[in-house]
Amino acid sequence: MLLAIDIGNTNIHLGLWDGDAWRLSWRARTVAAKMTDEYAVLLRNFLNTAEVDFGAVSAVCMSSVVPALTATFQDLSRRYLRLEPLNVSSKTNLGIKIAIDIPEQAGADRLCNAVALSQQFGAPAVSVDFGTSTNFDVLSAEREYIGGALAPGIGLAHDALVSRAAQLHKVELVPPPSPIGRNTIHAMQSGIFWGYVGMIEALLGRIMAQLDSPATQVIATGGLARTFKEHIRLIDAVAPELTLDGLRLIYELNR
Repeated sequence: MLLAIDIGNTNIHLGLWDGDAWRLSWRARTVAAKMTDEYAVLLRNFLNTAEVDFGAVSAVCMSSVVPALTATFQDLSRRYLRLEPLNVSSKTNLGIKIAIDIPEQAGADRLCNAVALSQQFGAPAVSVDFGTSTNFDVLSAEREYIGGALAPGIGLAHDALVSRAAQLHKVELVPPPSPIGRNTIHAMQSGIFWGYVGMIEALLGRIMAQLDSPATQVIATGGLARTFKEHIRLIDAVAPELTLDGLRLIYELNR
């Protein structure tokens, strides 16, 4: 069994690949100060839900954008699983070319998404990953990772507005009954949600115009992917495990 670990700024996404399918997919809150032993307890509980112990895990592949936790999970893998983890970076054999100015600056999660796009959806393609930031990653027709765009996530935009306005409070991030809000809650929901939809549509439109290919597919992933697919016609499909699939494919290429 392969344990795939995607360490993001807000959540840590773990998946257990059992031969031909994800047996489990699980998320935990990212806490950079948490110790190796604390995460080991969480991992043991996660595996117990599938009646799997540490010894059943035969490989670990991980991506991380939180340097402090990169070392923590490497230590966890070595001490508790007795395995040397594959830590994805621009220097890893990905099966695709990284065609950007400074490859070392590409986030490991973005590289995983590009690999999954290439293997599962073909090229050209764009992934939209709804996380702490909203990442747009682009795979050219030649199956090269050519970069993309980074925008603040909708949660960040919401929190920034609330923190800077004394009379505004947190609202549910869903579309209101009408774009014209008749109360403060609906007005905030309209500005944040529909404004965010407009930003995504505008960026996708510009990216796809540059790719200039009717075959381009847009794949959404991340926590709010399904919600936004209902309102953004340019999104072709939702792939909840896109980053984990990228980790799995990279592991299979390098093992």
